[in-house]
Amino acid sequence: MTFDELNLIDPILKALKEEGYTTPTPIQEQAIPHVLEGKDLLGVAQTGTGKTAAFTVPILQVLHRTGQLQQHARGAIRCLVLTPTRELAIQINESFGAYGRHLSQIRHTVIFGGVGQNPQVQTLKRGVEVLIATPGRLLDLMNQGFIDLRQIEVFVLDEADRMLDMGFINDIKRILPKLPTKRQTLFFSATMPGQIQELAATILRPNPVRVAVTPVSSTAETVTQSVFMVQQSDKPALLRHILEDKGIKRVLVFTRTKHGADKVVKALAQYQIQAEAIHGNKSQNHRQRALSNFKAGSTRVLVATDIAARGIDVDELTHVINYEIPNEPETYVHRIGRTGRAGAFGTAFSFVEEEERAYLQDIQKLIKRQIDVDTDHPYVTTAVRPVSLHGTERIIRPKGPAGRPPRPGREGGGRGGNAGQGGGRPAGSSSQGGGRSGGSSRPAAPAAGSSADTNRRFGSGGARVQAGGGGGRRPSRGGEGGSRRGSF
Repeated sequence: MTFDELNLIDPILKALKEEGYTTPTPIQEQAIPHVLEGKDLLGVAQTGTGKTAAFTVPILQVLHRTGQLQQHARGAIRCLVLTPTRELAIQINESFGAYGRHLSQIRHTVIFGGVGQNPQVQTLKRGVEVLIATPGRLLDLMNQGFIDLRQIEVFVLDEADRMLDMGFINDIKRILPKLPTKRQTLFFSATMPGQIQELAATILRPNPVRVAVTPVSSTAETVTQSVFMVQQSDKPALLRHILEDKGIKRVLVFTRTKHGADKVVKALAQYQIQAEAIHGNKSQNHRQRALSNFKAGSTRVLVATDIAARGIDVDELTHVINYEIPNEPETYVHRIGRTGRAGAFGTAFSFVEEEERAYLQDIQKLIKRQIDVDTDHPYVTTAVRPVSLHGTERIIRPKGPAGRPPRPGREGGGRGGNAGQGGGRPAGSSSQGGGRSGGSSRPAAPAAGSSADTNRRFGSGGARVQAGGGGGRRPSRGGEGGSRRGSF
């Protein structure tokens, strides 16, 4: 199937061709016809499946069609997209701009916390048809009287499971009553835990269309996976050893915490390896600069926490390294899914210390495969034993911050932290900037001498294969994933 067969209007088809897209991904092929028909939709899809285009493309056509058939107040917000992080919100805003570049009457903007609100308010006063927002800033501007949602025709809740992880569910429940009951709702989540299913049932009309692609328990065949059993104290040196392979052109390194990300950057600096970190304690300008440098290739190593990494979409990302493997197995699938995209080969390495063996056991059970153990490196240890997929060993999950639910003020849960999303006008915040993402826009056009064996083991990535089925001042509160007033 091609996009030409999805009954899309010419301005959108022209934009898609200009973007180089001719064949829809499975979720696009399944979702777009239902959205065009005005049906409520429940989408289950992980990162890298083309989910954003699956709703932005048909929404543009729906708004264009209803705009021709009905009278609307000039500048009324007709579509709201709610998403958990700044980066993802900016990415969605850019998608509306790219696919709607030939629909000049449909204006769009993005709002999020951690930056001054005045530029956002001025844009809203000029009027937009599509608003992409993070929950805290949306509520703040609603409470100040700058946003009216009574004309919403289409509501999108994106990354619902991450909304739950970040403590935004209560914010969502405060926003929902402000929306008209007569609306089309699109609900997307990579996983469907019980609380998310309950939320979906409350906001979708009965019997919504369900679209599920690439189950979260699956990993792409184009990604080569391996684990390194290593003592915690040797992780920095092992990371340096791997990065000595110049065939690794662009690598995303994951940690569980913001503090851990900063520690990795400092450790690499001691080895004269330049890296940048992105997480909720970094300013918006820093994060956008780091992402831009990474996408441009001027930064080879980007260290990120899971929440901050949402919205990173880099086609040439050859490697993902789990410096700290996640304590949720589904997160592992999301992480390594950032490489091996668009028919390219990718490589995923995971460092596993003794206290992380339980997490590795959970991951292997979820993906139903034994991940190969790499023993061809200088930091092999017998102190950390491999984990068998079919073994009977009962591994006790560790206690402490890595093994228990996060406490208030900690990464991933509760209230506390620093940079606030919804803090009105945070002291010292910079104005929102960055091209289209900053405001309203009309849709617009070993050390020396790595061996060949090192290249074989570590992989250089990128080789193409045939693709199968892509208001007032108040203290800021909340850290990354930690509060409903998180830094997103």
